[in-house]
Amino acid sequence: MHAIVVGDGPELPLRWAEVPDPVVGDGEALVDIHATSVNRADLAQRSGSYPPPPGAPPYLGLEMSGVITELPAGGGGGGGGRPLAVGQRVCAILGGGGYAEQVAVDVRHLMPLPESLTTLEGGAVAEAFLTAYVNLFVEAGLRRGERLLIHGGASGVGTAAIQLAVHEGITVCVTARSARKLDACRSLGASVAVNHMESDWPAAVTAATEGGVDVVLDCVGGSYLERNVAVLRPRGRLVCIGLIGGSSGELPVGELMRRRLRLIGSVLRSRSADEKAEIVAGFEQRFGTALAARDVAPIIHAQLPIQRVEEAHRLVERFDNVGNVVLAVR
Repeated sequence: MHAIVVGDGPELPLRWAEVPDPVVGDGEALVDIHATSVNRADLAQRSGSYPPPPGAPPYLGLEMSGVITELPAGGGGGGGGRPLAVGQRVCAILGGGGYAEQVAVDVRHLMPLPESLTTLEGGAVAEAFLTAYVNLFVEAGLRRGERLLIHGGASGVGTAAIQLAVHEGITVCVTARSARKLDACRSLGASVAVNHMESDWPAAVTAATEGGVDVVLDCVGGSYLERNVAVLRPRGRLVCIGLIGGSSGELPVGELMRRRLRLIGSVLRSRSADEKAEIVAGFEQRFGTALAARDVAPIIHAQLPIQRVEEAHRLVERFDNVGNVVLAVR
């Protein structure tokens, strides 16, 4: 098969090259990949700062959509236990290997792709929606009627998180870096949208929500730590899922104690196969019908053939995208 490999040299060039076919293990399905998405973690892996977990394919790509070509002996259900068949369209999170023609996937991580979604759209479902789901509703325990702040609201995860939260009756606030991105977030249901490049966003969010929010979904990290704590209401929860703004910051422990706040660190990629299977099943049970009805759906900024992966990476690196940048493999 072919896959994108990272070359040597200061530019770390990406090229479409012939590589060994996947080895299919016990309990795994073989899938012909049709599409994948560019995630910021791909940029980190390309630079050498975010290696794949043990046992994962070495190639970039944390998700895919495609068609099953081989199932394990005895079959096996996908996410939520739904039956799967050879020839069926599916999508899945991956430890790596989405930028390739084929991948072997734990059958429990496969989600049947609804007829309402194209295969290209399917390439932007798993990573964004499962990340949003597990961090908002499992880690943070977000509940109907609460208030949520999403940093990077126009990102792939951000646009998924807005939709899931609005669907569940949550008041959504976002930060983003341009009027175009803020407008996109409002169109998805965000009630409060603040330009963090031009405004004192903690003051703006606190004023607009009359006292702050219950949950912050943060992709920035250290440089936002103290300000994130400042916008939380009593018993609020801060979920850290990214380090765009650095890995360390000032933590006002007294405020953490006085307001009984919770600080939650979270990653998806390095979780165990069993835990990922639980997340897939939980998402399917809670939001599978909404996804099939397109009440929630991936937002696609651009669709590029995988041979134009360098261009796709530049889009994400410059924060140009609203939603996902999808790579078409077939």
